[in-house]
Amino acid sequence: MRDNHSLEIGTGAFVLLGLAALLFLTTQLPSSGLKLTHSKSGYHITAAFDNVGDLKTGSPVTLAGVNIGEVEGIKIDPQRFKAVVTMRIDPQYNQIPDDSDVSVQTQGLLGGKYIGVGPGGSETFWKDGSSVQFTQSAIGLESIINKLFASFASKGESAPTDNGGQAGSAPGSGAGNAPAQGKKEAPK
Repeated sequence: MRDNHSLEIGTGAFVLLGLAALLFLTTQLPSSGLKLTHSKSGYHITAAFDNVGDLKTGSPVTLAGVNIGEVEGIKIDPQRFKAVVTMRIDPQYNQIPDDSDVSVQTQGLLGGKYIGVGPGGSETFWKDGSSVQFTQSAIGLESIINKLFASFASKGESAPTDNGGQAGSAPGSGAGNAPAQGKKEAPK
């Protein structure tokens, strides 16, 4: 009986520790607005995008693959109907040219979104309150797949039919004598 009681207490303590760890990890996720760490220093810039995909607050901002800051806020501009992203850039990266571009990129095929910075060549640099002029929106996986299917469908519509080897030509019209455009002949 005593062994059963200590087993129940041990199991209960293990479950409580697991729940506490889960709660802590949940607050550390980038998509969570909760952070147990203090806010970091740096300067803030904004950029307007047509589409940010599933970019989240806390997502990294990178330059040449190096993390230089993070996304601090995403809101909609009601006049331009664009997503305005506020980014905090770490203070040691204070010489990024102000004609640099930013784009919403994907980590891997199905990974999370982040902001990638492409450096410009200007002699002036971003400072607190700067607005990025050159942006590239997120490319959705759905739009890529739709373009791929549309490409295959358009190629399928122009396939030759079985009327003497020429699509859309009447026999004896001479239209079948010109080589088809865009098609390569097979080597002989």
